[in-house]
Amino acid sequence: MSALVVDPTAVAQAYRERLRADVADLDEPLRIVGFLGQDDGPAATYARYAAKGCESVGIEFDLRRTDAAGVEAAIGDANADPDVHGIFLYYPIGAPGADRWLRELVDPRKDVEGMHAFWSRCLYENRRWLDASRMVRAILPCTPLAILKLLGEAGLRRTGAAAPLEGVTACVINRSDIVGRPLSAMLANDGAEVISLDLDGAQVFEPAIGRHAHSVRDSDVDRAAALALSDVVITGVPSPDFELVRAEEIKDGAICVNFSQFRNFAPDVPERAASFVPRVGPMTVTMAMRNALRLYRTVQSHR
Repeated sequence: MSALVVDPTAVAQAYRERLRADVADLDEPLRIVGFLGQDDGPAATYARYAAKGCESVGIEFDLRRTDAAGVEAAIGDANADPDVHGIFLYYPIGAPGADRWLRELVDPRKDVEGMHAFWSRCLYENRRWLDASRMVRAILPCTPLAILKLLGEAGLRRTGAAAPLEGVTACVINRSDIVGRPLSAMLANDGAEVISLDLDGAQVFEPAIGRHAHSVRDSDVDRAAALALSDVVITGVPSPDFELVRAEEIKDGAICVNFSQFRNFAPDVPERAASFVPRVGPMTVTMAMRNALRLYRTVQSHR
């Protein structure tokens, strides 16, 4: 078997073509402000990709260098500026542990990352619409959303409207508040059983079938059992020392996704997997721009 390798750049391009047309139809320029606390490293690289992505679809992107002392005031100014429609934070900016607080300072109506507690509550409660008429969708975090879109391109079956991933078992090796935990919740809310692994052990996200939202329980399942059971394996371990997932560990025909900046899968995995997504970055930027457009339309519809 030779896996289908999904190129996130090609997938993102199709979304960007639609975004470009929609942005061109707006009555004013759509503008995103990004706050960056360092000149190099992954955050700076991410900011450069965002700038190029915004330019490619006609969104104005204003990258502002800041530091721990000035970032709170800078976010407040952007929140109050009617010409700023989206805000992007490139972590780390402040002191260690401060990023979560900074996320809460962003006006959720401008939170293109979908990480504010308002949006997180919608996600974990599986509240997909903000209004009774189901016209205004909740915003989802951009990296987990990017991964879901790429899973679709990789051939993940979706069988029905109520629980489209019923019968799917997924393993997510990462339980960060930024990606791993919300991703597991999103998969479980769509009907999958998700085994979430990190250094603290295992949890199982039980699917939202027969109830409104998923539930979470501790588990003693280990890595070997989780990988052998899973139709989908998603990894985001931010360390070059991570023990790579090997072909012999995964189920025949599994779909594998790596969202870490480091390689988490051994080179032989595509020989056993049905599909392999080696990175997600271009789609993350694209989903953030898609969120920005949705937020703008929501705000305009309520004026």
